Amino acid sequence: MVGWLGIAYPWVKAAHLVFVIFWMAGLFMLPRYLVYHQEDGLDGPQAMRWIEREAKLRSIILGPSMVIVWFLGLALAAHVGLFSGVSGLGWLHVKFVLVVMLSGFHGWAVGYSKALGRGVARLSGRTLRLMNEIPGVTVSVVAILAIVQPF
Repeated sequence: MVGWLGIAYPWVKAAHLVFVIFWMAGLFMLPRYLVYHQEDGLDGPQAMRWIEREAKLRSIILGPSMVIVWFLGLALAAHVGLFSGVSGLGWLHVKFVLVVMLSGFHGWAVGYSKALGRGVARLSGRTLRLMNEIPGVTVSVVAILAIVQPF
């Protein structure tokens, strides 16, 4: 293989994909937890169970997976020349921007989860349900860009 990763490239790519799956599973789950937590009420024993579930999801799956995805993703991007001015990587630039936006959504969802734990609900259930679709749509576009590499 050409590039600084050499023969490790397919292994790094496979690990990146595995942790993308973990991260997306967490991002598909946390917004739904937010809806259920908010609908069940922000106080009482059921609310405490939601707080515990959300905290475990954040600390065991979401946080570590996102960090590993970013680390491996940047290594892969460097391997294909994103940072060395190689032309023809417009798809990768768009993918990079979408992953930054997805990371922002991750941060928002974690923050909203913590706010619900403090008893603060600012959004309607309908709004939260609409926001549930953000990770799915975004990761679909990212996958298409990574596989098709249209520009």
